[in-house]
Amino acid sequence: MIQAFGLTSNARKEHPPAVDDVSFEARAGSVTALLGAPGAGKTTALRLMLELQQGRGITYFRGRPLHRIAHPSREVGVLLGDVPGHPARSVRGHLRMLCAAAGVPARRADEVLEVVGLVSLRDERLGSLARGMDRRLGLACALLSDPHTLVLDEPAGELSARESRWLHGMLRAHAAQGGTVLFTTAQPKEAARSADRVVTLEQGRLVADQEAGDFARTRLRPRVAVRTPHAARLAALLTKEARTAHRSVEVVREEGNRLSVYGSTCADVGETAFRHDILVHQLADEIGDMGPGAGTSPKGGPETGDEPRVPAPSAERSEAAEGPEPAAAVHPPHEARATAVSPLRDTAVDPAAQPTTTSSPATPGPRAPSPTRSRLVPLIDPEETTGTLPPARAPRPSRAATLDALPPLPPPISVRSAPSPLRPLRYELRRATGIGTGFLTGAAVLVVSALTALLLARIGHTPQSRLLAAWPRELPLPPAALGAGLLGAFAFGDEFRHPALAADRGTVPRRMGLLLAKLLVAAATALLLGLLTVGCDAEVLYLVYGRELAQVPTDWLSASASWTGLVVGCAWAGVLAAGIFRSTTAGLAAVVAVPILVVPLVHKALEGPAVRAAAGFPLRLRKVFLLQWPFGGERYLSAAARVVVQPVGGALALSLTALLCAYLLTTLRSRVR
Repeated sequence: MIQAFGLTSNARKEHPPAVDDVSFEARAGSVTALLGAPGAGKTTALRLMLELQQGRGITYFRGRPLHRIAHPSREVGVLLGDVPGHPARSVRGHLRMLCAAAGVPARRADEVLEVVGLVSLRDERLGSLARGMDRRLGLACALLSDPHTLVLDEPAGELSARESRWLHGMLRAHAAQGGTVLFTTAQPKEAARSADRVVTLEQGRLVADQEAGDFARTRLRPRVAVRTPHAARLAALLTKEARTAHRSVEVVREEGNRLSVYGSTCADVGETAFRHDILVHQLADEIGDMGPGAGTSPKGGPETGDEPRVPAPSAERSEAAEGPEPAAAVHPPHEARATAVSPLRDTAVDPAAQPTTTSSPATPGPRAPSPTRSRLVPLIDPEETTGTLPPARAPRPSRAATLDALPPLPPPISVRSAPSPLRPLRYELRRATGIGTGFLTGAAVLVVSALTALLLARIGHTPQSRLLAAWPRELPLPPAALGAGLLGAFAFGDEFRHPALAADRGTVPRRMGLLLAKLLVAAATALLLGLLTVGCDAEVLYLVYGRELAQVPTDWLSASASWTGLVVGCAWAGVLAAGIFRSTTAGLAAVVAVPILVVPLVHKALEGPAVRAAAGFPLRLRKVFLLQWPFGGERYLSAAARVVVQPVGGALALSLTALLCAYLLTTLRSRVR
């Protein structure tokens, strides 16, 4: 079950908070609707519950707040807005990637596709899905980890009637298996038809928390409000005439001398009272909570004509959500001119301002679904909707007493990153290979590199090592290094642009496991790209100009070490910069900035006067370890040392160190917050 207490968003400047002290409960085995007009605070309430937005309050999911649940995605399935994902990724590929993030087997993707009816569209791209199919995919993402609780924001928005019935049928089936379902909607009829309990928000405040049957009767259907000292007699007469005329009329006795007549008009009720000489004090059309006692449980059972009654809950559903029936909210009799708010209107309505007669017949409301018994969070204070008591009956307390009586503020809500993906390496592999961006980038790099090598060979005066790498002296970086940096920048850039991990809790976590997985995949991709580039250039040079230009250079060892360090370093720089600045463009800019900005600074530092030199460093290092390097290992160590002391290598090492420190600093900062 879900228990939300004191949800309050942070106010912005002079504007009131979007959600102000909202508390409600969604029980297991039932469907709860969070109803409100656009701007009422429904989405903000969900984000506060899921710890995606800072504010105050606390929400328990089966007795635990979300940040104390080891794997939130396995407890709560979330759908906020459209399905987050790269539009070029396939439906099945997207779900398999989320399987790795949630730590569930990959076959689970095929299982949920069959459940939501998307098996035939599993190879379609996300960007080509219609609205209804997108909603189905969103439900599949929420059900992927088999969570106990579903939290959905406007799941049936912009869907056809048939698709909405299917969606709510799925939610009902999940609740029937013991799960908890909470969804938001702006349609009162949808809430009454599809939910067991309706929680109504208006302007960020809770105005009602009712069973669906009570909601459909008191807040959805139009009625005629009658106040007469002969309420029992008039109710019996109205019921008798409705049965005689075979009309669907329901008469409900409210507290005091008030009647609520559903399915009739002011004219019909007034004529009946006039024919039988019954004195009437009030006769008005009402819709929703527009009078004292509206929304409360009636003192007696309804006296109906031909209107069918709401069926009693089944034994199975009652056992799934057992609990005492909530007590009725009693309004004082003197509050005859109460001002309440209807969920179908944007302004408050005064019942005394309503016309006493009307010529248009009232339309009976829809048939309410079977309600589920559950505990009720206390409704909003009656004084907030019906006015305060007169001073003679309720003296106003002093300011000091009021301050002492104020409840303590709810605890603050902190935004915390989700512990996902649970299998970062598998997730990153599926993310990188699930779309064709990486393959297209690699193909473009190979073509550009081959053409550049041919052009350099035709011009001449290019060393063999630079010729094989297609790296002219006029360019800061070769095509392979730029391509590796771009692929590395995609690792985090695509996450922030199309956040696949938003299916968990809406953020891209800054976890070291995810960073290491991205660095490892980026390094492997860069090495593969560098090897293919050199091989492709050598093959093209051999085909066009013969064996002479395709020979291996004599300093191949140091050249290979430099080439490996260059492409891997560029890829890592792209990963770290994109993770820090949350942009692919920023990641690629950081890669290009190394030879343009950092290398000149390193040149100036190395050109200064030096008293000592690092000559003979490999030999002295071997003496320190007192070991003989097998297979000529001193050559490899010497080659690595020469790479580090090169201006480009040193600049790249400095850049990577700075970017890594900045990434760790932002990670620690977000955790402290």
